[in-house]
Amino acid sequence: MKQPQPIVICGIDTGVGKSIVTGLLARHLLEQGKVVITQKLVQTGCSDRPEDILVHRKLMGAQWHPLDEKGLTCPYCFPFAGSPHLAAQLAGVDIDPAQLDKTTRELMTRVDQLLIESAGGLLVPLTQELLLLDYLAERSCPVVLVTSPRLGSINHTLLCLEALKKRNMPLLGLVYNLHGHHPREIVTDSLQIFRHYLKRYGFIRPVLLLPDTNESTSTNWDLLLSG
Repeated sequence: MKQPQPIVICGIDTGVGKSIVTGLLARHLLEQGKVVITQKLVQTGCSDRPEDILVHRKLMGAQWHPLDEKGLTCPYCFPFAGSPHLAAQLAGVDIDPAQLDKTTRELMTRVDQLLIESAGGLLVPLTQELLLLDYLAERSCPVVLVTSPRLGSINHTLLCLEALKKRNMPLLGLVYNLHGHHPREIVTDSLQIFRHYLKRYGFIRPVLLLPDTNESTSTNWDLLLSG
């Protein structure tokens, strides 16, 4: 049986809910009886255990894993809270794509499904010469894109769709993170815009509504995993 590709959870920007979506999707797969692990390619602003991995484990109802302890689930963790390339530079380290690949491959041998949370937005630099999107496109990774109704999200979301289309990247769908307080008019209008432009760009994929950061049962995660 062919090993499923890793699913990469990307965001239109930082702080849009990638960690929440990664953890909840992992929990959904666990509840289906799958063996699942999550990975964060690069964590910044953290000098101890990677914060986003801890969020994943909490939402999954899981403990800190031996694979976490080995550093496989977060191969790069830097104390400076900034873009991966800058945080790495300040730590005197170069982010090596081969090291990312090595840890990902090892994790894939242990599980039914690997979920990878990206760092920042799609065009964040991993190095001076390598954008996150460069790395993902070379590997044809299927992407889940997390967006929101906050001001600026339409622009950021459509730019992401434009970039994914240009690179011929597989998109599994959008997760529309409604957590927080947003004007109803913006919530409704942005949803209509997102659905329209998904079709316009040729992505016949769903928009999933995520009503609350601690809740996943009302979100039909299977829509992302089908087709």
